[in-house]
Amino acid sequence: MSSVAVLQPEPAPIVACTISRDVSNFDLLIEDMETELGESWGDLTFDDAILFLNQPDANALEFVAVAVDAQDENDLTRISGIITTAKEKGVKIILIAEEVSPIALHQLLKLGADDFVPYPLPENALHEAIERLHRAPVAEAVAEPAAVTPSFKPKGDRDGVILPVHGLAGGTGATTLAVNLAWELATIQKDNAPRVCLLDFDFQYGSISTYLDLPRREAVYEMLSDTASVDNVSFLQALLTFNDRLHVMTAPSEMLPLDIVTSEDINRVLDVARANFDFVVVDMPSTVVQWTEAVLNQAHVYFATMELDMRSAQNALRMIRALKAEELPFEKLRYALNRAPKFTDLSGKSRAKRLAESLDITIELQLPDGSKQVTQSNDHGMPLAETAAKNPLRKEIAKLAKSIYDLSKSAETAGA
Repeated sequence: MSSVAVLQPEPAPIVACTISRDVSNFDLLIEDMETELGESWGDLTFDDAILFLNQPDANALEFVAVAVDAQDENDLTRISGIITTAKEKGVKIILIAEEVSPIALHQLLKLGADDFVPYPLPENALHEAIERLHRAPVAEAVAEPAAVTPSFKPKGDRDGVILPVHGLAGGTGATTLAVNLAWELATIQKDNAPRVCLLDFDFQYGSISTYLDLPRREAVYEMLSDTASVDNVSFLQALLTFNDRLHVMTAPSEMLPLDIVTSEDINRVLDVARANFDFVVVDMPSTVVQWTEAVLNQAHVYFATMELDMRSAQNALRMIRALKAEELPFEKLRYALNRAPKFTDLSGKSRAKRLAESLDITIELQLPDGSKQVTQSNDHGMPLAETAAKNPLRKEIAKLAKSIYDLSKSAETAGA
């Protein structure tokens, strides 16, 4: 009998599942799961999920993609139970959400979802989320050893200068500029140095906590979710101090939708920051959102970082058109060219000149390529001034900080 037996190939082990009310409502998710995993995934309804997660077969799961939409908000208790059970089993969770309210989304993320992707799925978003899950185990919860909250008594007696930094494309050095500009301002004088605050407004991928080796704190979300009650004291309680000089609001501990706050919320946060600090540096998300207008209106100077490539040129053009169409103060934008051509690179300088002319802008800030030292400094959680003081990028940012400080001082003197 055995001689005529036909060997069947072993079915591919199921390493992931989608969990939803009806997976056919998320056709893009089905396509992306097939692209990433072939036949090594299954789909479960909310009713089946708890039963399956408690079976031995669930031990082979690497992750589940929990897909919810606005109709599921009435079923949050059951969905929360699914997420909790998956976490107890050690299964990673990607939350896929379509038109879910910020409060419901935060509730689900707080339960332990490892990543969040909006639906309809942006191109490659699921692939990138899976990649992040594979990298995640080494970068889990960081203790708060050296992190301390500000010790000064808030009096609300300042009128700070607001300095946002906005990357017109990914990787243009916006966060590096924000972090190092804030540190240079905070350390510009040994005695009687200005009081500087650094705010991370990229609520999804903000990396200031990484660049300064600071923990993300739940207090940030609590403040953002109830800005109507924010005062000087509660604002400072949401901040951490870096090396006794720089005061930092990190991004929240969970990935949150950018519209979790309104323009009114952002204005309240900036008003309190201005009242207690001499300089407020804001690291903005590269996405333009409803409250970008609030930051732009409060800004004294709005730095826009770009590179010498087509995507930066196109995005800069879109940004300028959008601001002009809404009659917003686009003249506040100061363009910073990251990895600017060296003095001897005549071809590069010619390209930069043509870029500025084609966009009808002036590139006022040329940031040299700081090479590997910049990445190393960011990974070590220290500003360039502390790890590579002679780096050309550090020197340029230090010059920028001094010019801003001198302008602020002269303005104070003129107004006195």
